[in-house]
Amino acid sequence: MAAEYTEDDIKSLDWREHIRMRPGMYIGDPDERGLHHCVFEVLDNSIDEHLAGHCNRIKISIHVDGSISIADNGRGIPVDMHPKFGIPAVELVLTNLHAGGKFGQGAYKYSGGLHGVGAKCVNALADWFRAD
Repeated sequence: MAAEYTEDDIKSLDWREHIRMRPGMYIGDPDERGLHHCVFEVLDNSIDEHLAGHCNRIKISIHVDGSISIADNGRGIPVDMHPKFGIPAVELVLTNLHAGGKFGQGAYKYSGGLHGVGAKCVNALADWFRAD
């Protein structure tokens, strides 16, 4: 233990570094259960679309390489530039902690997941992540 505590001891992590350093805060145990939690975080978004009446088909695929894809026929995440942040809305939703479409009144009557955190956790912890 260092004898002194100075400003050099203060660290600031970006969202990705923090999730990777402390995954338990976001997904619980980083074992098989944590992997299941990650799948459910993304699946919850499709289920939310279904419960809102915008989706009637959800497809989950487990691929030979161990990766998982989830697709639905819902509205999708908007791809146009966000007027306030100047990046595509899909990028904002998938790379900025606590960004999402479920904070306002009436967006979704019911919704699961971590509300602005879940898909970002999956993104941060995954070897690769793609949104189509």
